[in-house]
Amino acid sequence: MKFSENWLRELVDIDADRAALVHALTMSGLEVEEVTELGDGLDGVVVARIVEATKHPEADRLQVCKVDAGTGELVQIVCGAPNARVGIRVPLATVGSTLPGEIHIKAAKLRGVESFGMLCSAKELRLDADASGLLELPADAPVGKPLADYLGLPDASIELKITPNRPDVLGLNGLAHDVAALFGSRVKAIGVGDVAVTASATRPVRLEAGADAPRYLGRIIEGIDASTASPLWMAERLRRAGIRPISAVVDVTQYVMLELGHPMHAFDNDKLTGSIVVRHAGQGETLKLLDGSEAKLDPSFVVIADEAAPLAVAGVMGGFDSRVTDATRNIFLEAAHFAPSAIMGRARKLGLHTDASHRYERGVDPALPKRAMERATELLLQIAGGQAGPVTVAERLEDLREHAPVVLRHARLRRILGIDVAAAEVTRIFTALGMGVEEIADGWKVTPPSSRFDIEREEDLIEEVARIHGYERIPTHIPAGQIALRSEPEARLSEMALRDQLAARGYFEAVTLSFLSADLLKTWGVDHAWVPLANPLSADLAVMRTSLLPGLVEALRHNRARQQERVRLFELARSFHATGGAPDEIGRVAVVASGNARAEQWGEASRTVDFFDLKGDLDALIAHTGEPARWSVDTDDLPSWLHPGRGARVLRDGLPAGYLGALHPALAKALDLGPDVHVMELALEPVLARRLPSAARVARFPAVRRDIAVELPEDVSWSAVEAAVRGALGEVLREIRLFDRYAGKGIDEGRKSLAMGLILQDASRTLTDEDADARVAEAVGALEKTCKARLRG
Repeated sequence: MKFSENWLRELVDIDADRAALVHALTMSGLEVEEVTELGDGLDGVVVARIVEATKHPEADRLQVCKVDAGTGELVQIVCGAPNARVGIRVPLATVGSTLPGEIHIKAAKLRGVESFGMLCSAKELRLDADASGLLELPADAPVGKPLADYLGLPDASIELKITPNRPDVLGLNGLAHDVAALFGSRVKAIGVGDVAVTASATRPVRLEAGADAPRYLGRIIEGIDASTASPLWMAERLRRAGIRPISAVVDVTQYVMLELGHPMHAFDNDKLTGSIVVRHAGQGETLKLLDGSEAKLDPSFVVIADEAAPLAVAGVMGGFDSRVTDATRNIFLEAAHFAPSAIMGRARKLGLHTDASHRYERGVDPALPKRAMERATELLLQIAGGQAGPVTVAERLEDLREHAPVVLRHARLRRILGIDVAAAEVTRIFTALGMGVEEIADGWKVTPPSSRFDIEREEDLIEEVARIHGYERIPTHIPAGQIALRSEPEARLSEMALRDQLAARGYFEAVTLSFLSADLLKTWGVDHAWVPLANPLSADLAVMRTSLLPGLVEALRHNRARQQERVRLFELARSFHATGGAPDEIGRVAVVASGNARAEQWGEASRTVDFFDLKGDLDALIAHTGEPARWSVDTDDLPSWLHPGRGARVLRDGLPAGYLGALHPALAKALDLGPDVHVMELALEPVLARRLPSAARVARFPAVRRDIAVELPEDVSWSAVEAAVRGALGEVLREIRLFDRYAGKGIDEGRKSLAMGLILQDASRTLTDEDADARVAEAVGALEKTCKARLRG
């Protein structure tokens, strides 16, 4: 928000210079982003009138002007401005003056013609960025008067960075209350009373948008002169607030918005048909806006319409066809209150950002429409004439928010701030901020004004006291106390240990957004039980992720598109799932890999990453749990995004814990990826759970190894073979090692040969050859029974 410092000082007495004001605003939470000084260094610049303007004899683009500067003698000036002409009043920098930027004005000859001064543009005076021509002053500007005095200079344009929770200071009247509280003064009343009604014309208003538009005021003003220029004081205040003056009607609505913080709009009343209807837009309804663009609407928009067509997008921008022009004689002036949720995001949806939408999205005081209507009417009648009709009021009182009193306790205030603030000072602060204050036994009962949407609980009042009393007056203390060290449970690995393991295996940690587009989740087929956002930043970030893989694969794709041939990423984060109440948050670890299995080297031939590489990474992770036997993989119930022939389901204790494998070819094609992308996603808690470490004696007796080869059906998995052998041999089996797989000549079709080493050891004695042979026979018997295997000779 940008405003004139002088204008603010007219609304509230400020016993401080500019630097102190800027510092106080920033320290109170109203950060000053920029201060632009205006009018410094204008000594010797006066109001002048061009009396004669003739063509320069030696230059086509120059004119020789005779100027009345109020000295009794005409001054000759050579000027190149395209708008220099007889009769206009403009700034004249006299000989001997120095303009901003150290421009010294001297008598000079331009193409052989003497010039005694310089006629100035707004940019040359550092008053505006307009350098297209001379700064034209009103026709009644007093000739010879110092320009600084005439324009109310020096001044400063101050720009604030307002946080979304403080829409009340998007108007100078609201800002003045904060300044009054900061400097111990009072806000001067803006002379807004009920304007005398001198006409009878009215237009009915119907509210059909429910709680989205609970209050709408309208008034017809007849017989105005819309071509009248705004007075200098208003135009300058608008200009210093960054708004270009346009016409009396538009300028008044903009002025009231800056002064009170309430957006307004005016329609050409003669272009309206029947009643004003505040309703939701129809699907596919269109409206040509003031900027000439065509808005394509849907029922999420609220529109102001008449009986024939929509007239404006509520809280965003008015329509082109009902706009006020210089030919307008009768206007319909509106002041309305719209719910923030009804306006939020609508301007962005149309590719717009307007002053009105900026305020309505954050919340406008629902009590302001009446006051804004009277203030705008008062100014219009003064500037453009006309006769004001009665105000038509339509409202739904049940949908208008009422502030409940909030109690602030002495003890709580002292506990949070760490200092004692005098009770009288607390009362003064709340009163200066426009709040109702009642002192009670243990504190205060405070009723916020209707403009303060941010005051809801005791902590909000404590914040108000802190920022007005002064954060710099609150001493800094180092917290004291004993902090109990949190011990890591031994039965659970730390997340950092898991990160270290993945990093050691060549993966880089990625952090992706928790928000994704609904279309991306649909492409993956993981769009069930998603959590939509009420107010997404964009359509691409409209839902919470139900899996880490879509975002992580997008990160992989982003890297691949930037010449990264070998990409290996992992992420530890949460997925979100709708349950009807608060969403479920599930911790997960996800891995994606593509490109070569090994970084560039010479020790072995290069090959593309495959399923078994990720399976090896999985084995390395579960080895750290200390219970790899509780883990297994199978190919049942694979998700649609996984390759049916190169994917697996991961189980712990027979329960699904995740998936790994190559992306389904159809999905890879849809994502514009190659066939080498492999992924893995696991539930986090099973991966972090580990067996409680326990000490054991070093074995006193030697181990015995027996190698066997069995022939069995091709569809029998290694996990089934391992489970059968471990189940048969129990604790005697220390380790089982698969060292060969063969299928081909000598093996029946549809069968395979697996060769494995059995490491046998008894804790109580040395196993004999007979013992070892008996154990091997037990293992073979179990394989024959459960896996349809037979021992190879």
